[in-house]
Amino acid sequence: MDMSGERRIQAPRQKVWDALNDPEALKASIPGCESMKRLGENELQATVAMKIGPISARFSGKVSMSEIDPPNGYMISGEGQGGVAGFAKGGAAVRLNDAEGGTVLTYVVKAQVGGKIAQLGARLIDASAKQMAEAFFDRFTARLAPVAEVVPAVRASVVMAPAEDDPHMRNTPVTPVPRSVGIFDLIPPRPYGIPIIGWGGMGVGVVVFLILAGSFFK
Repeated sequence: MDMSGERRIQAPRQKVWDALNDPEALKASIPGCESMKRLGENELQATVAMKIGPISARFSGKVSMSEIDPPNGYMISGEGQGGVAGFAKGGAAVRLNDAEGGTVLTYVVKAQVGGKIAQLGARLIDASAKQMAEAFFDRFTARLAPVAEVVPAVRASVVMAPAEDDPHMRNTPVTPVPRSVGIFDLIPPRPYGIPIIGWGGMGVGVVVFLILAGSFFK
């Protein structure tokens, strides 16, 4: 299986490089990763639970880095054993380049699987691998992205009615405080002629159907 791609990350190249070498950052970004620890300067050990099609497995293995060129990239290789489910091994070339507003990470992956997983077919395996890669980079990018500045909401001031015993305030008009608009104010009472409670009942029915269907096809 060969796979390549790139991802633009809104962070300096050095920060991206440090995260790629941080076991905690990698553990938080890898879907299903249960543990990640450093064995040596350039070697990590990980346990990852995953599901490919109808097969669920827990892979344990080691990952090592070579051709290290900080903060530009490295080669990463490893092998994981999933018991009766099979095994997976391979490597990837990772490169970092400066880009406007951040860093571009490019990768080229070559991998091989064996055992029951290999019997699922290349099409399903490739789709699952791409899905996991997207999930990893979504988490990794979100971890490094700058936190958006929170703009404080403008709070409406409370207008008090003037005291009746104050002659200077008796004729002062009172400005009404506008009621905030909630999400339910935007929903019509009878969408497409069906009451809201009817839509809710149909939604519950769809959820129940999906649960039963999932249990049937397990």
